[in-house]
Amino acid sequence: MSRSLLALAALFIAGESLLSAPAVADSLSLAPMLQRVGPSVVSISVQGRELDDADATLADPFYRKFFGLPDDAAPAEHSFQSAGSGVVIDEVHGYIVTNQHVIASASKIEVALSDGRRFQAKLVGADPETDVAVVQIPPDHLVQAEFGSASSLHVGDVVVAIGNPFGLGQTATMGIVSALGRRAVGSEGYEGFIQTDASTNPGNSGGALVSEDGVVVGINSAIIGPAGGSIGIGFAVPAETVGIVMRQLILTGKLVRGEVGILTQDLTPGLAKAFGVDEGAGALVSEVLPGSPAANAGIQPGDVIRMVDGRTVRGASDVRRLVGSLPLQSKRPSRSTARAEG
Repeated sequence: MSRSLLALAALFIAGESLLSAPAVADSLSLAPMLQRVGPSVVSISVQGRELDDADATLADPFYRKFFGLPDDAAPAEHSFQSAGSGVVIDEVHGYIVTNQHVIASASKIEVALSDGRRFQAKLVGADPETDVAVVQIPPDHLVQAEFGSASSLHVGDVVVAIGNPFGLGQTATMGIVSALGRRAVGSEGYEGFIQTDASTNPGNSGGALVSEDGVVVGINSAIIGPAGGSIGIGFAVPAETVGIVMRQLILTGKLVRGEVGILTQDLTPGLAKAFGVDEGAGALVSEVLPGSPAANAGIQPGDVIRMVDGRTVRGASDVRRLVGSLPLQSKRPSRSTARAEG
């Protein structure tokens, strides 16, 4: 066959593949999943008043007394409006999970459903350390999301962020899991975020991070970007943490964290060699408080914590996070179950 005929045949084959591309793309569409999950994601509008940063110290009576300021030298306040997102977690009772920073200092919270209906919401409870809050609206034909587990996620898994960026209304963006167990810049002590490159912007906070099959694996919480814009670095609170926190908030309105009485540090290769333990994921116990639950369970300095409540420990921050999320007085397996090794 001549070169010209070969070239023509190649063009014909390429043309066939290009013509068939839309059919392949259609088969990969996430539209059916989004149509199912979308109604469970809501937009949240907040109004309130907060102290001006420059005058916040005037709210402290000691500060006013120390500098001889009159008692009526009250700090200046200003009104604010903000927007965020939320996810329906209980269609029977009208509970919605969002971020604590979305509803902070709010005097009025309004929830808009995907079908256009609007409801005034009341705050059930909030936890600043995990940035999780629960609000409640009338349970009027709501659609709740399916919560899953972030423990099965791997770097590279496809995820979709659904929320209300810049107050535009419900928006879906797709990306991958970029990293696991991250600490977000500026976070208040919580570690263990899911990092994703799915585009999230102001207003996405409190919205859903879902897997390809439409299961919520996290609640979008923070981003890194110039002037608050997205550059592909977003963080979500894992679904397991959200579940533990929201259940306590619904029951008691606040979160009380558990402690077992140990101090830990990351298990580096050097420490693993020095203590004669296997390398890998885990946290080294550096101190056990006398009379603590950990001491009573037989945990000793030099032990390595590999799992907490059935969940893998990657480092010391995971121990603090996982133990702190357990309810008070909860009973968990002792050292003899090989949660700790040494």
